[in-house]
Amino acid sequence: MSHLLLALAIGFCLAATARAAPSLAAQRVAFRQAWAVAQQGGDGWRNWAKSLADYPLYPYLEEAALEHDVDTLDRATVTDFLARYHDLLPAADLRRAWLRSQARQQHWDDFLALYRPGLGDALACDALQAKLAQGGTLDFERDLATLWAKPSLPNACDTVLAAAHDAGLLTDARLWTRIDRALDGGQAGTVAALAAWLPGEEGKVAARLAQALRDPAAAVADAANWPDTPRHRQAAALALQRLARRDTEAADAGWQRLRPRFSFTPTQRDGVLYALALYHATDFDEHALVRLAALPADAQTATSREWRARVALARQDWPAVLAALDAMPAGQQDEDEWRYFRARALAATGHADQADALYGKLAQEPTYYGFLAADRVQGDYAICPLDPPDDPQREQDLLARAGLQRAFELFAVDLPQLARREWSHALDGADAGTLRLAARLAYERQWYDRAVFTYSSGDALRYYDQRFPLASQDGVVPQAQQAGIDPSWAYAIARAESAWMSDAHSGADARGLMQLVPATAAQVAKKNGLDWSGGQSLYDPVVNIVLGTRYLAQMAARYGGAPWLASAAYNAGPNKVDAWLDQRGSLPADLFVATIPYHETRDYVARVMAFAVIYDWRLSGKALPLASRMPPVGQPYRLPDVHSPRRDVTCPATSAPAPASSAVAGTPH
Repeated sequence: MSHLLLALAIGFCLAATARAAPSLAAQRVAFRQAWAVAQQGGDGWRNWAKSLADYPLYPYLEEAALEHDVDTLDRATVTDFLARYHDLLPAADLRRAWLRSQARQQHWDDFLALYRPGLGDALACDALQAKLAQGGTLDFERDLATLWAKPSLPNACDTVLAAAHDAGLLTDARLWTRIDRALDGGQAGTVAALAAWLPGEEGKVAARLAQALRDPAAAVADAANWPDTPRHRQAAALALQRLARRDTEAADAGWQRLRPRFSFTPTQRDGVLYALALYHATDFDEHALVRLAALPADAQTATSREWRARVALARQDWPAVLAALDAMPAGQQDEDEWRYFRARALAATGHADQADALYGKLAQEPTYYGFLAADRVQGDYAICPLDPPDDPQREQDLLARAGLQRAFELFAVDLPQLARREWSHALDGADAGTLRLAARLAYERQWYDRAVFTYSSGDALRYYDQRFPLASQDGVVPQAQQAGIDPSWAYAIARAESAWMSDAHSGADARGLMQLVPATAAQVAKKNGLDWSGGQSLYDPVVNIVLGTRYLAQMAARYGGAPWLASAAYNAGPNKVDAWLDQRGSLPADLFVATIPYHETRDYVARVMAFAVIYDWRLSGKALPLASRMPPVGQPYRLPDVHSPRRDVTCPATSAPAPASSAVAGTPH
């Protein structure tokens, strides 16, 4: 054969191979196109999936199309899909979707043919309804005991519970057991619904318990006419505790009226006194410190003890701070927050040497309070980085797992929620070493949240590169610079808000990496002359970072540029921060943070400030002093640059990784 013919033959072979085996990139493009069509139902997706027969995500296409048409599917079609993909998540999804459809249509024969236990409470109740429809009967222990033990149940269970009640299975004792469980969970609707099944006076008192949850002020007012029975005492005490959270003055007045009327148990009395003391403390009432100190020993908790310290800090009453700390159990005293404030109190009361010794020891820890302590003694920051262990053979074994391949592919085609499900399914029961290797593989593929959540204890807390990724592809640094804010702070906010989950979605409808609410994002876009294409665009990391950094800049401008106050406003809202500043704006920044009434916001500010230190170190090799990020209220904040003085970061021999419960480096958010 001539060289020309040989070259032509090789060329034809290569072309044929290329046609037969499209590249992974081409398959991903084809999958995205097919996926969009499959979600509309029908078979049109198959025209886009001709090159995907061996692609790991092919079953997801078929399942999406079938689920769209689930109400018209026959059992044979579903059974065939389940048989072909019986051990895959798409099969489990189709089974659930089809069972829900059959239950809605009350096709009970088909439902029972494919039902399996363990598919959730709603389908378990549907299965019991199917049993009843076919003439079966209920047995409480066999059919209902497990469901009955849960504080709340889906609406699908209402019909079955009604049938159980009509059959006499829901005795008064069982109803009260469930009511007490619902009370513990604050489930007023459940209590009210069950009250209707109790006879006479029992039903009335159960309704009063529901009222204590729903409308404690009305319950406290009505309680003046209630008899002094055990259940009415329970309702009155519950109403007083709930009212204290909303209106401490009204709860105080109610307690004075009801205390002589009811023979409250010691536990009920202590519960009311605890609630009154605690919520007077969160209001920083002038008598709060006395109330907390006077609580009976049995009524005190870790929360009441910490608030005794916070009220003393708000007053800068340093002897009272020390007394509050001494009243804590040893384990609570050893928390880094309270070690720091013990040092602050000792320094303020003339015991500088003891204070410096405590600061020096605490400065060995890479936490918010460790960094503050290092600033107090002008010491280096203690950060001891490690790299995850390298085990090529085990990594190759992991990459051979079909489930993990599907997880990585789902992430690559921008289906992160499905990717996380496959990840969890593929690694179910895996040991810590395997999980950490998998997280390393995910990090290398820019799937950062897997590392953040996995490296959460022990030496893994020192995997700083993986736990605090720079994610340069999302444009954090240039967008922060354009917005006029510190990039390390922008990184810290994104890390604290979403742990780098681009599809993060909160109950308040905050979305994406920096958790923006669509209405806020729209306002920011308009103010800055930026394009806005709706709430769904916030799941695009680039869009989210652009708008998030501009919103951070707005918050910073409101507070003289101070990132610590802007962080508090980002979490709790500027109106709340303004109110706290009106009350305690003269406090030093560390004391102000410690006296933020909201636990979530208090921890959030500490976490963000520490994350900013770590990100600054990652970006520059040193770290801007935390104290410089927390100027006193009213003092202008100077944006750091390459010339700003920074602290050295060292790894002292005695340094240890932050504990998993730390407010800084040990938690994902």
